[in-house]
Amino acid sequence: MTAPGRQDRQGVRPALLRTPPTGPADLAQDRARALALTPVSRETAARLDSFVALLLDWQPRLNLIAPSTEATLWTRHIADSLQLLALAPEARIWADLGSGAGFPGLVIACAVADTPGACVHLVESNKRKAAFLREAARATGAPAEVHAVQIADFVKKPPARIDVVTARAVAPLSDLLAASQPLLIRGAIALFPKGQAVEAELTEAAKCWSIQATLALSRTDPKARIVVVRGLEPIPGTRAAKASTRR
Repeated sequence: MTAPGRQDRQGVRPALLRTPPTGPADLAQDRARALALTPVSRETAARLDSFVALLLDWQPRLNLIAPSTEATLWTRHIADSLQLLALAPEARIWADLGSGAGFPGLVIACAVADTPGACVHLVESNKRKAAFLREAARATGAPAEVHAVQIADFVKKPPARIDVVTARAVAPLSDLLAASQPLLIRGAIALFPKGQAVEAELTEAAKCWSIQATLALSRTDPKARIVVVRGLEPIPGTRAAKASTRR
């Protein structure tokens, strides 16, 4: 005989915990909201449609994004990536560190595909995710090059002069500054989307770095900010300075 409540624990509760499948209507509504926030050309929208379809096809195998964000994929991930373009409208060569599922790098590549000379370098050491990014670049026709290497190896010898370096949901700001410094001292600017803890991350980073940075408002989350870094120097005597000396 089943003990009272046992069926609930084994049957009903797990069912309630499952994320309901994302339907076409959900995605269509979210797509409309996202493109209202960050308008793009018809051609870019078509490329993004191809990217989203491919991501959802690979999602069950690679878990590219949190299942809870599938229904808001367009606003949570696509628009959040597209908004960076307005902060560097003249940029041609981008480097996206820790690209993962392609945010923001592959999305930006879709948007700049019609810009002469544009290229986005996607740095992703995970071989399976790098394979997804290559297939996404092929399917969308986006000008992206995938580098299945560690970030430290890429920044030591980038394949071109980088205009903008990005990283989203990769590491704390201090670590991102350390990782991107070789690109920043060569003239790149950095665009790092951050959540509501951005002030605390800036305070922590300022212990090791002298940062020329501003905060841009996020179009997709009123509590979020985008850290725009235009200059960076390690503070003498800190571990950041010692690490820079070893490079």
